[in-house]
Amino acid sequence: MRAVIWTAYGPPEVLQVQRVERPSPGKNQVLIKIHATTVETGDCELRRYQIHNGLYSLFRPYFGLFKPRLLKVLGQQLSGEIESVGSAVTRFKPGDRVLAAVMTMGTTCEYLCLDEKDCIVPKPDALSYEEAAALSVGGLNALHFLNQGDIHPGDRVLIYGSSGTIGTFAVQLAKHFGAEVTAVCSAAKSELVRGLGADHLIDYQKEHIGDAPQPFDVIFDTIGKSPYQESLDVLNPGGIYLLANPTFHQQMRSYWTNITTNKRTTCQLARYDLDSLHYLTHLVVQGALKVVIDRCFRMDEIVAAHHYVEQGHKSGNVVVTIVEGETD
Repeated sequence: MRAVIWTAYGPPEVLQVQRVERPSPGKNQVLIKIHATTVETGDCELRRYQIHNGLYSLFRPYFGLFKPRLLKVLGQQLSGEIESVGSAVTRFKPGDRVLAAVMTMGTTCEYLCLDEKDCIVPKPDALSYEEAAALSVGGLNALHFLNQGDIHPGDRVLIYGSSGTIGTFAVQLAKHFGAEVTAVCSAAKSELVRGLGADHLIDYQKEHIGDAPQPFDVIFDTIGKSPYQESLDVLNPGGIYLLANPTFHQQMRSYWTNITTNKRTTCQLARYDLDSLHYLTHLVVQGALKVVIDRCFRMDEIVAAHHYVEQGHKSGNVVVTIVEGETD
């Protein structure tokens, strides 16, 4: 099979499409023929070894100090079809169409083995393979953090980075929970974000969130770029500041905030669980949630896909379609 192999830290050009041995499923595993995956900002950070998220940076020795140590294939989510199953598998059968979130990464390839208990669910017919591949990581992160916010109808929620992978789902989910949503994005993304349900917009290139006329009950920073003190200043007493991709500086300040103020902050790694992914697919079937795709690349265009994501201006998700080679 073909896989995008990553053996050195550096620019996108370190990624190479190579032929490797196709895996075989163990007795509790399924072999998935991958139709599509995505390129996330986190994939780019790992590839160039410049990890923005302070929580992930603690695991740098695990990733490898001088070159990738364990991970040879990037990619965190997929859609595809069950090719074969192990002898003890009961949840899936060959031919099942699925989507999955993969904490251990490794989805930028033609075939992947996962344990049947991993975060794998049936693909809704309402989603194309490209859309299904882009649902799990952004959706699960958005749902995890907004659940920490304990949103009630009428709560005022600000979402920073509202046009990105997590942000596009966060806007929709917050509205689904009944919140009044203020989205922070550029003017170029305003039409997209309003279409997702945002009630108010703040153009970060011209305005400051501190100028908002009313304080917020929940502030959700999906990208780790919100001004920390300014965000606290517009947060209601008892409100919560959610940091999905905190810098190390934000992470340290959050501990002090929780000790010394009546406002809460949380810096966590989202938990990928089956119930949450089933819930997201249910919302898709209901028509309450949609997947935003900016651009699709082929597997042999993986270098261009990484360059595009690193520009930092994508809307929603960048998908990589996996097209199987002529021979295996």
